Amino acid sequence: MGYREVKRQVIDCLNKGRISHEQRNDIDVKNLLAIGQVSLEEVAVVIGRSRGNDYSSSPHHFDASITVHIIKTNQAGQSWYVKWYFVEPNSVFISVHH
Repeated sequence: MGYREVKRQVIDCLNKGRISHEQRNDIDVKNLLAIGQVSLEEVAVVIGRSRGNDYSSSPHHFDASITVHIIKTNQAGQSWYVKWYFVEPNSVFISVHH
């Protein structure tokens, strides 16, 4: 799946509220989406404005059959790091950070 399709699919999940959060106890910084510091709409805008050179992917460290998608971008003077994977029909957000 190419970046345009990945972006379309995750924005569709965000717009429909089809998301969940991966519970992680091993990180110091909280997932801004999970704790309500950013909205689904804000994350959709960040992803929507991102470009292919902001994007990378890699296998999930626990299950190599799952592709983890990562966006690192700067928008409106703010750095963003967004990391997620798909478990149909939802997207599962691991990290949303400034």
